[in-house]
Amino acid sequence: MSPRAGNPGTAPRTLAFVESPVQLLNVLEWARAQNLRPRAEPGAGFTLVVLSPNDPMTRGQLRRMAELARDEGHEVRWEEARAGAAAPFRTIGGLASLLRGAERVVMGDPFSRYVQLLLAVTRAADLVVVDDGTATMEFVGQLARGERLVRWHRKGGRPGPRDLLLAPVSASARRRLTPGGDRRVEVFSAMPIADAPAGVTVTANAFAWTRERFGPPRVTRGADLVGTSLVETGVVDGDRYLHAVGVLAGTHGASRYFAHRRESADKLHRLAAQTGLEVVRPDLPLELIARRGPIGRTVLSFPSTVVHTLPLALAGTGVRVAVCDIDPAWLTSHASPRARGFLSGVTGTARGADRLATLNTA
Repeated sequence: MSPRAGNPGTAPRTLAFVESPVQLLNVLEWARAQNLRPRAEPGAGFTLVVLSPNDPMTRGQLRRMAELARDEGHEVRWEEARAGAAAPFRTIGGLASLLRGAERVVMGDPFSRYVQLLLAVTRAADLVVVDDGTATMEFVGQLARGERLVRWHRKGGRPGPRDLLLAPVSASARRRLTPGGDRRVEVFSAMPIADAPAGVTVTANAFAWTRERFGPPRVTRGADLVGTSLVETGVVDGDRYLHAVGVLAGTHGASRYFAHRRESADKLHRLAAQTGLEVVRPDLPLELIARRGPIGRTVLSFPSTVVHTLPLALAGTGVRVAVCDIDPAWLTSHASPRARGFLSGVTGTARGADRLATLNTA
């Protein structure tokens, strides 16, 4: 199958840009909420553009999600957007005519420099941001406060040369994502959005497509633990994290550890050796893996997107989702000053998850 489907000279009404499997999943959820069913109504779909990263795990999950999107009748265009220094120029140049002709642009990561560059090209009046995890909460808050768009785990640090070079692009993207005139902005999210700017439409993601497409799962008696990439992003100390995972698994009788796609192989090898947990590297976003089953009766997690999304995806199955706070002592000296408050907010606003007592890891 060719990675580029359809006629590249025809501009679809809606273009969607994704860089991760979760973003692609949430675009499919948005399409379901919009009742875009191309198999039933030819021409009702959209073109979904995958701006592929280089990470093998992410690419593998994206390939699987792209197959699901094609199964739904949507057109998928795969771009090797990071294959060498010239790739961004080639990718943006190849998409320019589609961007200029699109009436609506859907994106999964407004913090992405790639997406910000694409926003500078498009004339679309309708802009839609779908969830890229908990970062959506920070994006909406920054937009409401008129702040520059910075990922939460980098906030508080000094801008680097690349940040300064691309600052005008970021500022332009923030203006484009601010409603005004005939420009409409929607946020499609499973996250708790409390401070959306005036004019931004917030639509709830209930994971209806996931529940229709998969499951219900077989529920086992045990517990499963969900991994996080907080070590890889420099927020949490690696040794502290591994110790906490062992304590959490032992306390609740967990036997499997569902790895985050960004977790390093070395860390996962250490984790398996130290805790005895079976490490599972999912080939799809965890919401789909859990819905497909089998899944433990209790799913344990540190603060992350899944404490908001899994209760929705697993509604009616009897599975309990429980979240364990990050002890401030686990944070690295390089962690953003924003990290502690942000992670606590992720836990505190998880409406469908139980909050566990702080671990004693002494």
